[in-house]
Amino acid sequence: MAVKMKAGVVHARNDIRYEEIDKPAAEPGKVLVKVKYTGICGSDVPRVNGDACHFFPNVLGHEFSGVVEEVGEGVTNVKPGDRVAGLPLVPCMKCDDCLKGDYSLCKHYSFIGSRQFGSFAEYVAVPAANVIPFDESVSFEKGASFEPATVALHGLERTGYKGGRTVAILGAGTIGMMTMQWAKIFGAAKVVVFDIAKERLDLGLSLGADAGINTLEEDFMEKAMALTDGKGYDYVYETAGNTVTMKMAFALAANKAGVCFIGTPTREMTFTVGEWENMNRKEFTLTGSWMSYSAPFPGHEWSLTAHYFSTGELKFDDSFIYAKMPLSEIDQAFELYKTPGTVKGKILIDSEK
Repeated sequence: MAVKMKAGVVHARNDIRYEEIDKPAAEPGKVLVKVKYTGICGSDVPRVNGDACHFFPNVLGHEFSGVVEEVGEGVTNVKPGDRVAGLPLVPCMKCDDCLKGDYSLCKHYSFIGSRQFGSFAEYVAVPAANVIPFDESVSFEKGASFEPATVALHGLERTGYKGGRTVAILGAGTIGMMTMQWAKIFGAAKVVVFDIAKERLDLGLSLGADAGINTLEEDFMEKAMALTDGKGYDYVYETAGNTVTMKMAFALAANKAGVCFIGTPTREMTFTVGEWENMNRKEFTLTGSWMSYSAPFPGHEWSLTAHYFSTGELKFDDSFIYAKMPLSEIDQAFELYKTPGTVKGKILIDSEK
């Protein structure tokens, strides 16, 4: 008779249920993790409240932390009892992109918590390469936040980032706060955070930003440029996926700047000739960023996150978490997202409750 466990199972649109399913096993090359926390990602919301789920029934959840319960044959990177963070991408390791180490660009990937069962459950079984151990000094809440931290670092490096320069962070959400901290850790001369909410700007200052600019103020651009002696910013990172801030990035960029869109846009966008000409006249480099992996898999983004969380140099503020909710109330957690503006921060699902 199969051993059972509790999980949040998606059966249809607006239908996620707390119920019993078969507990997975630690097959060869895999690790069985007793899940502690899983963050609800923005991508999870349309899979429950919309039509984005790949199949039914499905168990979502990919930003997770927990303890290794059991390891399968051949697993050597972790052992039972290790505290681990999960990483969700399962690349094919055979395509041209994977062979180049560009795992985020794999066309034949699987993904824990969308294309295969994830961590909105008491246990999850994943390939051994998809967990990274972290120190006892790192909380399980931080462990469930490895992915946003790695996304921020990957985006920072897409511009060929070097220390000693000026940096603008557009959007003071979790990804923006992480990107700002990485820029400081790796030696930025000055990092300025841009947002419309005073409390987010204040948080940025408390986490190490050199200045905060409220973009609702009429003279914000003059203030922003004055902080660079009128030259503009050597690196600009857009983390909100907002049309306004994406255009703002072009105006803030210095000559020969590096500009990266980390945020995911949600609506179509057009540029005036004058706005677009910024790129020609300044000769800045514009790039995007997707996920958070590099060679050797899963990449230094993950090992550095484990390191800097343990040293305390990469800080995780309590305000990043909107609420902690038990797995048994996962349906109520997703209900909160149906009212725009309700959830301000991350909801963590506690698999032990």
